[in-house]
Parts: sequence; structure tokens; C-alpha cells
Amino acid sequence: MRTVFASWRPIAAVIPVLALVLSPGVVPASAADKPNIVFLLCDDLGFGDVGAFGQQKIRTPNVDRLAAEGMKLTTHYSGNAVCAPSRCVLMTGLHPGHAFIRDNRQYRKGSEGQWPVPSETVTLAEVLKDLGYATGAFGKWGLGAPDTTGEPLKQGIDRFFGYNCQAVAHNYYPTSLWDNGAKLPLNNPPFAAHQKFPTDGDPNDPASYAGYSGKDFAPDLITAQALKFIRDNKDRPFFLFYPTTVPHLALQVPDDSLAEYAGTFPEEPYLGSKAYLPHPTPRAAYAAMVTRLDREIGRLMQEVAAQGLDDHTIFVFSSDNGPLYDKLGGTDTDFFQSAGVFRGRKGSLYEGGVRVPTIVRWKGKIAAGTESSRVSGFEDWFPTLVEVAGGLEAIPNGLDGISLVPTLLGKTQSDRPFLYREFPSYGGQQSIRVGDWKAVRQNLNPPARRPLNPGPIELYDLARDPAEANDVASDHPELVAKLSKLLAEQHVKSEIFPIRALDE
Repeated sequence: MRTVFASWRPIAAVIPVLALVLSPGVVPASAADKPNIVFLLCDDLGFGDVGAFGQQKIRTPNVDRLAAEGMKLTTHYSGNAVCAPSRCVLMTGLHPGHAFIRDNRQYRKGSEGQWPVPSETVTLAEVLKDLGYATGAFGKWGLGAPDTTGEPLKQGIDRFFGYNCQAVAHNYYPTSLWDNGAKLPLNNPPFAAHQKFPTDGDPNDPASYAGYSGKDFAPDLITAQALKFIRDNKDRPFFLFYPTTVPHLALQVPDDSLAEYAGTFPEEPYLGSKAYLPHPTPRAAYAAMVTRLDREIGRLMQEVAAQGLDDHTIFVFSSDNGPLYDKLGGTDTDFFQSAGVFRGRKGSLYEGGVRVPTIVRWKGKIAAGTESSRVSGFEDWFPTLVEVAGGLEAIPNGLDGISLVPTLLGKTQSDRPFLYREFPSYGGQQSIRVGDWKAVRQNLNPPARRPLNPGPIELYDLARDPAEANDVASDHPELVAKLSKLLAEQHVKSEIFPIRALDE
């Protein structure tokens, strides 16, 4: 097994790992008892985009059922504020100051795929595979271009079907998808996912938008392969990673789903003025995308039950980051209250950019209809799921994650010492949460041509101010000093994803 990048981190950064709370006796004792793991990862789904977390306009009955039959994690954080680095935290158990991938970046100009994680990276999929699990990923990968060290088949995935590259995934009707290591041609015409409505077209005529679709809707094909994976592996433990592209832009959804919301909302055609494809009814399209995603999740749940595995499978539902900023690509996150009460959207380390709706269902183990407000994050899934798989001894040293098993089983668990996030884009940001206190610092990575002028540390009391509307840093100078020290300690320099204020 490969080693974690423990040498990257100062001793102070590793200390919290000693706080791993393990639960001998509650995990499977034999290979036959290992539960299946289904990890449902949405793309740009906001905290308030599903009914179980307060959504009023969009129907999500299957996700709501997961919540009714399991536990809601109401203070759970994605790995980062955008796709690839968030997935890296999930797959490696390392927070963004230690993880290798810290931003979205194409591997080479004009190439398909993002910067790869190195070959020596230890991933959750690799450890589960070593523990006897069949491993499959169906959706968007984003952790390494084809023929690099980061492609899924080189990072512990036995079966992959979907998009390797997140840029290609902007189109739900691509010309091809990856089927393991080969491209599978689809019955779709080639067209760009970023274009404006033609000036001579009629924006009120649905036929004018026909060129923005095709025959093969990629999410349907991806779900079909995920269902087959369940059937093919019903007699052995499996890890099904389902990183769907929904509801990431562009706004594209088959007509049968769009019809479910026809005439439901006041609409104004989106003509592609802010990137991504035009759509005549953007609100209906967004709602339909989420509801169709919910339908596909229901199909996965039904297949697990049909194979007699419902009581032997743990489901995790979450999102890779918060929703898009309002009106980008035709979205209307204010209308849907996609971020709930929280400030910030995708790309921001304020709550709205990284606090995500998360649900865990494990029948017979997790009490139905429960919830936990304990602070947790994507790095915690590595040790949690490996413990669930009966592999306590296989959890690598030096992880930033802390097993959630006691919390999931309704037992008392000590608070997380802190939760750290950093993101080099959108000006460069850091944040750290300790208890209800959260520190945020911005303007850490302006373009090189601009002077380096880091912003001050902002401080918020999330218990009283969940919307992060009142910066109280001036009232708590000693606390700010302590959090500033933690912020400095948790960042390890990255040559590929630098932050100027921290690395120069």
C-alpha cells in the first residue's frame, strides 16, 4: 500500500489525528459482514436544495426518504469550494492545506482532464479495495487526466464510467464518455457548452433551443452502469462512488423531466449572457435537474433493495461544494434559497460555499429520523468508511480526518479540534472553525501583477450569526491571534497550487 504524504506536514498539524475516535466491536468481523457503501456526491448542490434541508419548490422524495430513515449531518463541510480539490479531500482524508489537489486546473492546455494526484497517493478506493471491496466510480472524476497517475483505474477504482474531465462535463450531451480506459462514442452532435443564443433566434420559441441537446443524456447512461455494478457485485462487498454532475451547469434536462415543472414558476429566458448554454425556462430546468437526480438516486436505492442488500448497505449523500452565484449560467439560487440562510456561494469559504446537505442511512445501525450538528468534513469519510468496512488497522497514519462512526451510531463523540479550509482561487482564501467560532481571511492570492495586500482576519460567531453578517474580530483580539496561528500552521506550501501571501 502506498504511503500518505505525512512528511509534508509539521508535527502540529498531525496532532489532531490522535483524536481519532474508533469503535471496536461495532464494525464487521468478517468479509461476509462488510456492508456495501454507496456514496452519492452531487455537483454544486446547495445546502437548501433538497426538501430534507428546507427546500420548498423542488421535489426530492428519495433524498428526503434517506433522511427520514437515517441521520442528517447539519454542520458538514465539503472538502473545498470547487470540484477537484473537494474530491481530493474526500478521497485522501487530507484537508486542503495538506491535500495535493487544491484547485481546478487542466493538466495541459487543450487536454482532457485535470491535474493528477501522484501515484504514491493513498486513496479511500485503494484501501477499500485492499479490504476486499469491488470499487466502482460512475460520474465525474476530475483527479487526473487519462494516461496520468491520477486516472481512476490507477487510484483504486475497478470500474469507471463517466466523465474524466470536469470541463467536458459542462455538457450533458457529450460526444463521448469514458468506459474504463476507452472512449465510448455517444449519439450526440458536437456543440459547445458555452455559447450565446443567436441574435436572429426567437427566445420564446422552444424549437430555437433544440441545438443544445442530443439523443444520449449522459446521466441516464451513467446510472445504468451504476445499476449494473450493483447487480454484478451483489455477492461481494462493493464501494459504489456516484459523483454525479447534477445540478452543475449547463441547464440541460430531457423534456419528460422538464414537463414536471412546466408553468410552475415565473420565467424569463436565459440567453447565455453569463456563460453556459441558453434555456427558455431556467428555473424549471434547474428544478427538473434536481428532481431527475432524485429519481436516479431512488433507482439506486431500489436496486440495492431488489438484490436483498438494503439492510447491508450504508448510503452517504452529500455535495462537493455550495451552489453557484445567482444568475450565473441561468441559475436562480436566491429564488430557490439554494444556500439556505448562509452567505457565499461556490468558490467562497463562507458557509454558503462549503456547508453542504449531508445524509447517512445505515439500516439497523443508524437511528432513523435523527440528526447531528457536530462539525465534520469530507476528510472524515476516509477513516469513517474504512472503519465501517472493518479495517481499523488499514487507516493510514497522518490523516486529517476523524472517524464519524460514534456519532453515526448515536454515541457521544468529542468535538472536532478544528476544521481548516484553504482555496487559492477567487482571490485566495483561508478559513478555520473551532467550536462556533470561524475565522476567514481573503485576498491572499491576487494576480502576480497586483500588490500583495492580504485582507484582515474576519471572525464570526456562528451560533449567533450563522449568516456571517457581523465581523466581531475587533472584540476578540486574543482569539483572533490564536486562530491566526492555527491558520499558519495548517498550510503546507504547494508549488503547483501556491498562495502568494503564505508562500512568498
